[in-house]
Amino acid sequence: MEVAGYIASLFIGVSLGLIGGGGSILTVPVLVYLFAISPTIAISYSLFIVGFTSLVGAFNYYRKGLVNFKTVLLFGSSSITTVFIARKFIIPFLPNVFFRFGSFEVTHSLFVMVVFAILMLAASVSMIRSSKVVAEKQTNEKPWVLVIYGVLIGLVTGFLGAGGGFLLIPALVIFMKLPMKQAIGTSLLIIALNSLIGFLGDIGRHAIDWKFITTVSAIAIAGIFIGGYFNQKVNSDKLKKGFGWFVLLMGIYIIIHETLLK
Repeated sequence: MEVAGYIASLFIGVSLGLIGGGGSILTVPVLVYLFAISPTIAISYSLFIVGFTSLVGAFNYYRKGLVNFKTVLLFGSSSITTVFIARKFIIPFLPNVFFRFGSFEVTHSLFVMVVFAILMLAASVSMIRSSKVVAEKQTNEKPWVLVIYGVLIGLVTGFLGAGGGFLLIPALVIFMKLPMKQAIGTSLLIIALNSLIGFLGDIGRHAIDWKFITTVSAIAIAGIFIGGYFNQKVNSDKLKKGFGWFVLLMGIYIIIHETLLK
């Protein structure tokens, strides 16, 4: 299964390069089901992998002038703080068993994977619908809205190890009036900062297999360049919808696997 895991790692990067998001939501399932890593450790590893992969992607957009640093600061101030607090001061103190229904236990791992699957279902619907997000006419920015969105992205990243790009990009287009390509580049940098800061909050909690996570990250980064190359040659909207259906099936599989097949 490890070979399949490394192949899937490549496609995580390919999807980021092709459609500007979505790939990070597969990282935790790949680590759990293909590399047989526990969900708790998988989320921590995912933060590192998603962080460095997104950072490379953001650098590519930065070279093209497609990163808005003012927006990174506005969103990042709340989201990065939320991620760090969640990983450092909340996650370590969550119980191993949340509650019981007779003989059925809702463990921390089960809860995480089911919530993650629900997030995948939400992301898949967003990608399948694939309606183009159009910026509203110029209005006064609402800082409190940006703070709330930043906290939301921080919670998604901190608790589930996913980048949350499918939530972040529409917010950047609608509230910050960014063009789509600039929104993608800016989103990648915010995701990178959130994920890497969240990973720093995990250091010292458990042993880290640095060789493994750097290998997976390198493969995913290679996938970004492959995806970026084909991005100019294929219809990204059709790819996004196809990937959305795949994520939908994966989310359904995780729910069935975790609740009915164990």
